[in-house]
Amino acid sequence: MSTHPDLDDRKVTTHRLLEMKQSGMKIAALTAYDATMAELLDNAGVDLLLVGDSVAMVVQGLDTTVTVTLENMLYHATLVRRGVKRALVVGDLPFMSYQINSDEALRNAGRMVKEAGVEAVKLEGGQVVCETVRRIVDVGIPVMGHLGLTPQSIHKFGTYQVRARDQEEADALRRDAESLEKAGAFSIVLEKVPAELAATVAKERSIPIIGIGAGPDCDGQILVSHDMLGLYTRFKPRFVRRYAKIAENMTGAFADYVADVRAGGFPSMDESYE
Repeated sequence: MSTHPDLDDRKVTTHRLLEMKQSGMKIAALTAYDATMAELLDNAGVDLLLVGDSVAMVVQGLDTTVTVTLENMLYHATLVRRGVKRALVVGDLPFMSYQINSDEALRNAGRMVKEAGVEAVKLEGGQVVCETVRRIVDVGIPVMGHLGLTPQSIHKFGTYQVRARDQEEADALRRDAESLEKAGAFSIVLEKVPAELAATVAKERSIPIIGIGAGPDCDGQILVSHDMLGLYTRFKPRFVRRYAKIAENMTGAFADYVADVRAGGFPSMDESYE
């Protein structure tokens, strides 16, 4: 049950997200990688939980998302699903799990739903992936798109800088968003694009547009939970607002524990057995 006073306890579905866009209610989304975190996020009223391939960086300690495997994603999605009652759970399809051909993409999307229990999958790209989106949607699996800065293409981009600042790329992004909607995508993530462009796309499209580093006028927002908690501190993108300093608190607690153990102050007799 949600602990947020302004939220009802209806299960969030793709249809519910569409209702939220139509009514002007902003969609709150965050990433999750395990059952404990997922339960906390769900209880706080988060609408959509993305089991992101960002797990490669914030959990596995890697430099990019491109090396995370489908088996990794299945494992973490299974954990997240166990902790959720209300939120819509979306699983990232990792790099090379959907690019080879639509048959393999459909098979892997099906595994995410059947084995891990996610309710939708997310993939990156525009018109080039629309055939794949159609095939996945046609069998009953909702698909979320992802445009702008697409981390799985970081070696192609060579940088994490803002995308679609020039008119040609901005026009291409708008065409990609239209194509994804026509292919059946239920929502699109826009990452690290100019706020004005994101606002335009949100107005043009009838499906929810979820921003990350895309300004305030999207239909909702998503962040990596470890970033907004101040738990992952290797870098802090401009678009991240840190709502806590968990890394500092944890480091202090660990240091206090070490000091107590070395001084013989832990455990006390009250924390021991006769």
